[in-house]
Amino acid sequence: MGFFSGLSRCFFDVGIMSWDVLLTLSNLVRRKLPIGHVIAGGHPGYGGHWPEFIPPQVTDSRCSCPAFNAMANHGIISRSGRGLSFVELNNHIQKTYNFSPSFCSFALHFLARMLKRNYSGDKFDLEELDLHNGIEHDASLLRLDAAFQPDQSIKHVPFIEELLAAATGKDKDGNDVITTKDSSRMLGKRRAVARAVNKEFSLSFFHKIFGSANASTLVTIFGGRVDDLRSFLLHERIPESWEPRVRQPHGMTIINFNKTILIVEVGVREKDWAQAAREAAESHGTITLV
Repeated sequence: MGFFSGLSRCFFDVGIMSWDVLLTLSNLVRRKLPIGHVIAGGHPGYGGHWPEFIPPQVTDSRCSCPAFNAMANHGIISRSGRGLSFVELNNHIQKTYNFSPSFCSFALHFLARMLKRNYSGDKFDLEELDLHNGIEHDASLLRLDAAFQPDQSIKHVPFIEELLAAATGKDKDGNDVITTKDSSRMLGKRRAVARAVNKEFSLSFFHKIFGSANASTLVTIFGGRVDDLRSFLLHERIPESWEPRVRQPHGMTIINFNKTILIVEVGVREKDWAQAAREAAESHGTITLV
């Protein structure tokens, strides 16, 4: 059973990547979606009009992913964050953030496998996605490590404020933007400091890439715009009139997304933050090996 399951997964992954190649090529020859029309008609957010924002209630389920939490806070998916369908979430991620259907299918099937659920028939709560070292990982840009804050739905405001303040770029309209270099720099600091203060610290290559993927989402889908990210990261609220900055008709494909991830990850320099790591270790009463 294990052999055939692995073989089936291999064929699925090959199929997804082949589909992604076709979508990437199609994006190259088709016109970009007009500004103001990235969100499809009939979907929440069309014309810049997002459903009412309602902060989560005590009994609601949330996770470490601001993108999922924001959809729940706006009622795009169940406001409770409970009893969600993988198929439903796949559809809404595509239309809300303009990720390609190949990307969303790959990501949601991965989540289903991680939770040992059936993609087509099973349901889950958002908080279940925070299985430590599943997709949730140490050295996050937005959260304390699980060793210090087991509830990963709780954002760490000082981290977010520092990330926003680290923006060095400007867009054509003069707005402050977080660049790939800014993302790499802050990831380097988070990893160096977390490694120094967290005795249970772990960060595999896979989770490094996942961390860079999270940072790349801010740079691509949000264009790094600090004003938009302030609302999105601090309040998990989609700004009024916002739409994805990615305007390709098939959305952000796996291939194009991986280009940004690679740039961010290659630029990470933990050694640049050796002094910050030592100071953090001393204040936490731990010993740093940096």
